[in-house]
Amino acid sequence: MELSTNITIPVAPAGYKSGFVGIIGRPNVGKSTLMNQLVGQKVAITSPVAQTTRNRLRGILTTQAAQIIFVDTPGIHKPQHQLGKVLVQNAKVAIQSVDLVLLIVDGSVIAGGGDRYIINLLDKIQTPVILGMNKLDLQPQDAWKIEASYYQLIHPHPWQIIKFSAVTGEGVEILQDLLIEQMETGPYYYPPDLVTDQAERFIMGELIREQILLLTREEVPHSVAIAIDRVDEEPTITRILATINVERSSQKGILIGKGGNMLKAIGSAARQQIQKLIAGKVYLELFVRVQSKWRQSRIQLAELGYQVEE
Repeated sequence: MELSTNITIPVAPAGYKSGFVGIIGRPNVGKSTLMNQLVGQKVAITSPVAQTTRNRLRGILTTQAAQIIFVDTPGIHKPQHQLGKVLVQNAKVAIQSVDLVLLIVDGSVIAGGGDRYIINLLDKIQTPVILGMNKLDLQPQDAWKIEASYYQLIHPHPWQIIKFSAVTGEGVEILQDLLIEQMETGPYYYPPDLVTDQAERFIMGELIREQILLLTREEVPHSVAIAIDRVDEEPTITRILATINVERSSQKGILIGKGGNMLKAIGSAARQQIQKLIAGKVYLELFVRVQSKWRQSRIQLAELGYQVEE
């Protein structure tokens, strides 16, 4: 994956389209999975645990007709701590600063209060909205009831509704065409071969955090922040030193595991993902540190890269 932006951005041909699309929705509706599917490779972490996206991550799709920059936002939810407030505020900022909003809902269940809350937020903006019903592959036989509940919820908005599966890819190409159709003519904002504007270190940290979420599930939910302390690039190997920050000693014990087995499993799985990212051999060393109540502290949040965006 090429992440460097030290490249000349070419002039777009006549009639070329471009723009920013904000992907929003409740936690765990498949926003990150969809962005990865659209971009064509992994730039956002995915997990069966809700609320995995923290930073506003930009994924870039460049075709012959258009360049679309996807802004993947944290799931909009009722915040329980300072980190939650920062995440929801950043999602609201994203809604205001894009050309088009793609509202993702879980198309396998009837619309609920969380969807209604987001739609009420969208009432206050002028940005065009497309409603994407994800999880088409999981829809029950009486799917018409689910679709009807969303049509009822968005009334009287004239928003288009499109169904797809971010996992299987069914309907995603049609969604992509619809997004391009909605774009205005514009320039290349990024070099055509770039798939994200996030620094390589940020992606490394996210890939480590993804494996923690996958391997520990609910035992260590969202009390984890990754700091990439050092990256040494040698001719044949890249050596990475990273610290996993948790809030309690009990979480540290879970992450290390009996005889260090859990930390080894996390490190091994994360190393394989990072090797795909940099297309080279990786040595990954992980440490676990207790940072009490880091999610409640604005100072510690800022140190770990979580700040309210303007």
